[in-house]
Amino acid sequence: MSVSFIRIDDRMIHGQTCTRWAREYPCDGLIAVNDKAAKNDVLKAAYKAASGKKTFVWTLDDFQKKAQKVLDSDTRYFLITKNPVDMCKILVDQGFKCGIDTVIVGPCNDREGAVKLGNNQSITQEEADAFEKIAKAGYKIKFALLPDVSIGTWDDFKGKFGY
Repeated sequence: MSVSFIRIDDRMIHGQTCTRWAREYPCDGLIAVNDKAAKNDVLKAAYKAASGKKTFVWTLDDFQKKAQKVLDSDTRYFLITKNPVDMCKILVDQGFKCGIDTVIVGPCNDREGAVKLGNNQSITQEEADAFEKIAKAGYKIKFALLPDVSIGTWDDFKGKFGY
């Protein structure tokens, strides 16, 4: 298994959270995909220092080029994006399939124009559109800050966004 866990988290890599999720899903390393972070050496260094695990911070293009290597690897990775739009590009537009059919959504900060779903979980219409595409591609989407703290699935909230 190459990817053991798929997560959207606006902090991307947060040490305590990664440690907690790794108890549920075995993990040897992290792949964070975000164009802005991958092009910023300070952010990249901070993310790599946050978990204590082998960590890669890639652009969407880098991920697409390296996706087959990830799939062929014996290393078990968490695949993390900062937002649902980037995850949609990976799972739907790039067609990445790794055998995991659940996307876990962590913190999504309250922002102007975002609809609050729960504590520290708010999404915009653009993000809702991305979730709907991910769901239509066959993924279950679960909103959970931690393994034992879930507010529900995309099916519970999609009506707020016209789906």
